[in-house]
Amino acid sequence: MTPHRTVIGVDGSLISVRALDWAAAEAVRHGGTLRVLYAVPDRDEAAPVLGYAASRVRARYPRLPVETVAAEGGTVRALARESADADLTVVGTRGLGALAGPALGSVSLRLAALARGPLLVVRGDHPCDDGRDVLLGLADDTDTTDTTEDKDDRAVAYAFQEAERRGARLRVLQFRGRRHITPEPPSLVPAREAAAEEAVPRFALAGPADRHPGVTVETRTVRAAAADELLAGTREAAVVVIGARRRTGRLGPRLGPVAHTLLRRAHCPVIVVPHG
Repeated sequence: MTPHRTVIGVDGSLISVRALDWAAAEAVRHGGTLRVLYAVPDRDEAAPVLGYAASRVRARYPRLPVETVAAEGGTVRALARESADADLTVVGTRGLGALAGPALGSVSLRLAALARGPLLVVRGDHPCDDGRDVLLGLADDTDTTDTTEDKDDRAVAYAFQEAERRGARLRVLQFRGRRHITPEPPSLVPAREAAAEEAVPRFALAGPADRHPGVTVETRTVRAAAADELLAGTREAAVVVIGARRRTGRLGPRLGPVAHTLLRRAHCPVIVVPHG
């Protein structure tokens, strides 16, 4: 991965302009370059949109290096390629041309299934720098109980880094849903069971917490529908960070249910960190 590069996909729409503002603020936090991409059938069409984007960013952040690139072809594929060398790729939740049609799903959903690095999808309407918490969801398709290293470790690490960059508190929701269809007998040692469940998030967070001692962390373990709890939490969050385990379907890679729901309904921007 090329260090310190934030990539933003634009198309001249109001929504992509708002995503551009978020991407520029993130690029400043990361301390690197902002790369603005517009995918069009004819590269000559891109100059006005890219010129406006570069001017807007430079007016707000004069010291931020800005690159512009016109890519021929599809938006999703172009941004997926760019994501391989980016610290962060950013898109709005609508816009980006005809590719956002209902038959194929929105650009953000399709890109989240293909991006090779962290993807920020701008949702909600609160400002980028309003001091809210960073929310980390560890649930269902973002489970940390698997002992292999390349699981939610990336999402946890990214959430700590994002909280540190923002000077914000990190709130962690760990979900321990029942996987049995038939009712289970009540535990004879509920206190021991609860302690074991609480140990999972503490273990997963221990290393990153040591590496980011300035980040205040609040953890909560719940037994509830993961998407519902996370959606409620996004009302008061600056961003929500989730890991995404891609599943291969008939039409190609697709997201798990929690990531899919958040990308469609979250009240704040969503950062999707792929497992692999």
